[in-house]
Amino acid sequence: MFSLLNILRIVAVLEGVSYLLLLFIASPYKYFTQDDAYVKLLGMPHGILFIAYVVLVVIVGRQLKWTSRTFLIALAASIIPFGTFYVEKKFLNPKRKS
Repeated sequence: MFSLLNILRIVAVLEGVSYLLLLFIASPYKYFTQDDAYVKLLGMPHGILFIAYVVLVVIVGRQLKWTSRTFLIALAASIIPFGTFYVEKKFLNPKRKS
């Protein structure tokens, strides 16, 4: 039901969405209006989701016995826009064996 893999899948999507909102909505808004309200609003949730994603990648990666390459790709995805969506589709999809 709520395995760590499923939790990681959810966190990966939420982290990806929060990162995109921060990069493409809140930051440009701050730049053009000098109002950092959206950056402040989205910054903390994104930070928490980022940390949760990294911790869960370490735990789930060990459980699934990921190769070093897969593990590094999953970690690097957290700093690349749309990266966590790729990881969720490629490595975390329950229909696909990694």
